[in-house]
Amino acid sequence: MTTITFIHPDGRSEPIEAKTGDSVMQLAVAHGIDEIVAECGGNAMCATCHVYVDEAWLARLPAMGGDEDALLDGAAAERRTNSRLSCQIRFAADLDGLVLSLPDRQL
Repeated sequence: MTTITFIHPDGRSEPIEAKTGDSVMQLAVAHGIDEIVAECGGNAMCATCHVYVDEAWLARLPAMGGDEDALLDGAAAERRTNSRLSCQIRFAADLDGLVLSLPDRQL
């Protein structure tokens, strides 16, 4: 089983089973991760799927595109150097164990 672990704002850790090819946002929504709002359905138009990538995993992710970068400037929660939109991260086997922290708000 491959997994992603979400760290909730209250510090609670929640591992979920991940399927290769799905976006991290799709996986979070399918598993009831309430902190991922995903208003635009994964079309990179709203920044309501903002996550903080654990520093150990940042270099393993594909580079951030210009649209994602611009959207993160308008995210409701603080933008950090490890901020990403979960709709722009496609899960792959080499991301097994990925750890993402959830911001305290998306709206």
